[in-house]
Amino acid sequence: MRASLRKVLHSSVTTIGVLTFGLGAAQAATDFTTETTAHSLFGSYLAANIAKSINDADAASSFYGSALSLDPNNKVLIEQAFQTEATEGHWDKAVPLARQLVAKDATNRMAHLLLGLEAFKKGDFKKSDDEFRKASDGPIGELTSALARAWAAAADGNAQRALKFLDMPKQAEWAQFYLNYHKALISDVLGRSKEAETAYEHSMRQDATTLRIALAYARHAARNGNLKLANEILDQQTDRNQSEPHVLVRELREEIGPGKKTQLLVTTPAEGMAEVFYGLGEALTSEGGLSMGVLYLQMALHAQPNHAFALAALASAYETGQRYKDAIDAYNRIPPGSALQPAIDIRKAFDLNSLDRDEEAKVILDKQIAENPTDLKPLDALGNILRARKRYAEAADIYTKAIALIPNPDKRHWSIFYSRGTCYERLKKWPAAEADLKKALELYPDQPLALNYLGYSWIDQNMNLKEGMDLIEKAVALKPDDGYIVDSLGWAHYKLGNYAEAVRFLERAVELKPQDPVLNDHLGDALWRVGREREAKFQWDQALTLDPEPEEVVKIKQKLVEGLPPSLEARVGARETMRKIQQKRRKETKLNPALVE
Repeated sequence: MRASLRKVLHSSVTTIGVLTFGLGAAQAATDFTTETTAHSLFGSYLAANIAKSINDADAASSFYGSALSLDPNNKVLIEQAFQTEATEGHWDKAVPLARQLVAKDATNRMAHLLLGLEAFKKGDFKKSDDEFRKASDGPIGELTSALARAWAAAADGNAQRALKFLDMPKQAEWAQFYLNYHKALISDVLGRSKEAETAYEHSMRQDATTLRIALAYARHAARNGNLKLANEILDQQTDRNQSEPHVLVRELREEIGPGKKTQLLVTTPAEGMAEVFYGLGEALTSEGGLSMGVLYLQMALHAQPNHAFALAALASAYETGQRYKDAIDAYNRIPPGSALQPAIDIRKAFDLNSLDRDEEAKVILDKQIAENPTDLKPLDALGNILRARKRYAEAADIYTKAIALIPNPDKRHWSIFYSRGTCYERLKKWPAAEADLKKALELYPDQPLALNYLGYSWIDQNMNLKEGMDLIEKAVALKPDDGYIVDSLGWAHYKLGNYAEAVRFLERAVELKPQDPVLNDHLGDALWRVGREREAKFQWDQALTLDPEPEEVVKIKQKLVEGLPPSLEARVGARETMRKIQQKRRKETKLNPALVE
């Protein structure tokens, strides 16, 4: 489902999130009264774009406002300002801008979607339908329009019209998934249980792994008295995902039972409208359409401000954009007491760590550990944060506490043994490290990270050389586009003196991860060994620009001045050559004593 959506998204032309330089044409058509005014307009526009590029929404809003005050009829400015305000959920500014925008550009899909949502919230379902109809441009626009119009018709009490909007047999399979899902939800809300069940069954055949579908179908079954089916759906969802039961699955199991009234996932058309924008927004952000996806998620929250899944998806999108403070703010908007709370707290802890507020993160996780002493997740999260901060001894202790909670480890637990093993390796406790890394591979034999770490560690210590190289080559075969793993293979060849092979793999590693100082440094070393000294110095120079560790800066600068010392092979070769020369001279001396001074 997602792969098909990705193709549609990447083939769509969208201006969302793009710095638009079409203002030049608009300026050429505008009669500025003074040069100062023109500079002020263009300066405000550029400042707004720069602010937007560094995620300073307030500054971007202010600068776009300044630019619009100088050229209020400029369509490019209106569109950019609208996108900024809507993406940040500033509806008091976004809605008037949407009205201005459709007056200038009647085909602007996002503006029509917002105006349709505004009319829906006010109960003007006729106007809502009209605005959503005008938003049906492109595959995603056509699907959004159909789903939104269906919920507007449902809100207006017209079940037949609502379900007719969802009858689109010519739509692609990925779109049919959403159409069937919302056909089930609308049928449930309107009391048409048989039609809902048929639509749920169809959705499950298309994608039985999606948690949201499983929860909706299980709630439908339980509400209609089919407790056996409800439990089977939840069992299948867990089995297909090969994981522990999701916290919401466990929560729902406790809700359903004889004599209990189970609530539907979506109970009102307003919640259904929010589900439209949440579902598509979450998919878009996951498949690379971050800016458009965030706008959809904001619209979901405009329809239903406390939609926990939409808030969590918005926070995740902010994390992708490295907007960690905004992510924390979004998590804090999720109503407290949810079954999602432990997971939310863990995500907040990681965001705080990304903001270099690791002690605050530790406080949150310590509290989680105290409140949930048998839960592995907060222990694992705290261990990971401490390990990332190079607090290896503390991290190892935390992982040990986590492992104590696992009487029978299986494939799911490989990462905890792997993580403790890497800590022990950094602490120079190799026997303990090796045991943990081997355990990780015992649990998950094809795990690339564990294969790579153990294999490289062996080679680095000049032990199990063939086995170590086999492990790294297997890791590369499993993840050929992972720059760090490819680097390990190249560096292993370097350590073994296979410099030509080292260059081949290290060049590939730098192609995959050009901004990593260690990889550039490694490539420089390998290039030097094969006699490409000018290129080697270029790579070392490059490594210095990429913020390497302070101790590495000194080493790299020394290499730029002095180059590398002769390799072990070169030194051995030189000694062997000198030995042969000396032997020859001794023979010559015996044959001709006159050679002796």
